[in-house]
Amino acid sequence: MSLTLVHARYQLLETVRVPVAVIGSAFFPAASMLFFVVPFAGDDPVGATFATASMVTFAVMVSNLFQYGVGVAEDRAHPWDPYTRSLPVGPVPRFAGRIIAGLVMTFVSLIPVVLIAAIGTEATITVGGFLAGLGAILVIAVPFTLMGLAIGYGLPSKAALAVAQIVFFPMAFGGGLLSAPGNAPGFIETIAPYLPSRGAVELMWAAVGDFPVSTTSMIALVAWTVAMGALAAWGYRRDEGRRFS
Repeated sequence: MSLTLVHARYQLLETVRVPVAVIGSAFFPAASMLFFVVPFAGDDPVGATFATASMVTFAVMVSNLFQYGVGVAEDRAHPWDPYTRSLPVGPVPRFAGRIIAGLVMTFVSLIPVVLIAAIGTEATITVGGFLAGLGAILVIAVPFTLMGLAIGYGLPSKAALAVAQIVFFPMAFGGGLLSAPGNAPGFIETIAPYLPSRGAVELMWAAVGDFPVSTTSMIALVAWTVAMGALAAWGYRRDEGRRFS
């Protein structure tokens, strides 16, 4: 456990030394709250609550895609990464430390969204809903963490940055994160249940309000999680083989 915390501390220090990395993961969700949620849904308690849950999901997705996708790819380009892989403790402390650091930064990226919702909207939530929302955040972080790891281990740093940038907005728009539940355009409602972003946001909507999750969305979310996990593991093994062959 101590080695895991050492790696987590290292990852956090590396991140906070580049403040733009912290600001960037929170910018898009916070900007979306300011420009779209506050003026259009801020006076509606139900609408503002669901919109805030959507932006929380957006923040979780962006944070994990960039932290793991770009962060892992950049680490692979530095000599420190193969050195840590050669240590006798094995990969578990490194992975666990990276996951802990990623969760910390994910929750940091949520702070502006929650503050904007509390100050600028009529969003409301019960204590039970808040706790359920925290649990939902931990669950929905998993598929996007694995997606980020798949990008990070599968691509060089410049390509990983481009792919992360290309993926996050279509995933958010296609999953219905930028519209109220049931109010997305028809073609979005058709494709949304098959994207992991939709299953993730439905879990958040269900946690904070009265929203029935779709069986199709949940199956798709599990399928995406398994597929991204397999792709991330394959990318890691391929990268390991290249370094030590």
